Amino acid sequence: MTKQIRLNAFSMNTVGHLSPGLWRHPRDQATRYTDIHYWVELAKTLERGCIDGLFIADVLGVYDVYGGNADSALSNAAQVPVNDPLQLVPAMAAATQHLGFGVTASVSFEHPFPFARRMSTLDHLTGGRAGWNIVTSYLASGARNLGQRDQLSHDQRYALAEEYLQVCYKLWETSWEDNAVRADRDSGVYADPAKVHGINHEGEYFKVPGFHLSEPSPQRTPVLYQAGASSRGRAFAAANAECVFVAAPSKAVLKKQVADFRTAAVAAGRGAHDIVILEQLTVIVAETDEAALARLREYREYASASGALTLMAGWTGIDFAQYQPDQILREVPSEAIQSAVEAFTRADPTRSWTTAEIADYCAIGGDGPVLVGSAKTVADQLQEWVEETDVDGFNLASVVAPETFEAVVDLLVPELQARGLFKREYAEGTLRNKLFGNGDRLQAPHPVARLRREAGR
Repeated sequence: MTKQIRLNAFSMNTVGHLSPGLWRHPRDQATRYTDIHYWVELAKTLERGCIDGLFIADVLGVYDVYGGNADSALSNAAQVPVNDPLQLVPAMAAATQHLGFGVTASVSFEHPFPFARRMSTLDHLTGGRAGWNIVTSYLASGARNLGQRDQLSHDQRYALAEEYLQVCYKLWETSWEDNAVRADRDSGVYADPAKVHGINHEGEYFKVPGFHLSEPSPQRTPVLYQAGASSRGRAFAAANAECVFVAAPSKAVLKKQVADFRTAAVAAGRGAHDIVILEQLTVIVAETDEAALARLREYREYASASGALTLMAGWTGIDFAQYQPDQILREVPSEAIQSAVEAFTRADPTRSWTTAEIADYCAIGGDGPVLVGSAKTVADQLQEWVEETDVDGFNLASVVAPETFEAVVDLLVPELQARGLFKREYAEGTLRNKLFGNGDRLQAPHPVARLRREAGR
């Protein structure tokens, strides 16, 4: 029997996330992205379907690799305009009880000291349902707009990320002892100064002598997500992540990526299945196979090939405007997302991709596969993906918002529940406990446990 499947909803505080051009569809409501009620309605829908969490992507930069400028990104609304993801979460959390929230934030453009406070605040306000997708950023435009000459090299960004995490871990986990907060009205002592400690961090990138400004939140460290499948990204995830997102274009590529992550986790001293691995997918589900296929044909009438190549150019660092439609993509060195290049070049030796095929593939659902059919058909396919690749679940993107997510909740989830493949109710407690059933805080063999022990916490 297939293991129970994990499901996240994948979105972004923008008009066009992974299906450029679909904002023009008459039923699409993504242009309401600036309306907080839109997000509250979405959160309620997802919780009704027992979805594990809403994962909100983000970029600090624009997709200006395609054609050497941002014109295509702007005209297609390809992840621009884009607003801050964190500010959406408190309103959605207030309207729900169980839904988790994973927010993307880059280590490249914000100092860890204020960022740690923002995440502690979010964990407090959500009652311990906050998660952090750790990214190093891949758009050079973001680096330039923050005063940097250019972004750091791919491996340098991960070196910085390692130290960034160490600063955050120390602030979240070792600065305040568990009983530091006394809130004693009689003595007038709120926090015991003897139990609040500076972290005295001095490293290559950061110097942070002081203590964390926030008192401990329910999880202390938010649930840690990571989305890098390059060799350097795998090593980073194996040491730190609790959940990993990948976007493999086929089961053959995904099977290898999952196996590589399992091996890397063991090499890092963790269990092979300590990390939950989620594949990015888009599912178009309807009452029948024919209705779902008709819906896909309808969606394709609004899809933008140039918008798809704009996104892909940003992810890979390759200007597809310089390629002919029938030109086969070859591996090109870049400082962008190395796993995205690999997935469409050498990860599957049985498949080559032309520019036109990449544009067609990425026009609906971005760089992840699309499954189409009735609830039974799609559930069969999801089950096959899990059985054949050992993936733990799926990060489900939307084509037409919120229609795609409503169909998942109303049609697909009941089918998976009837097969015993998806939960019928949430576990209690924090997001970490809901996902792993091992309490609110990170436990051994995660390196945070060792850090706490060394600090006497």
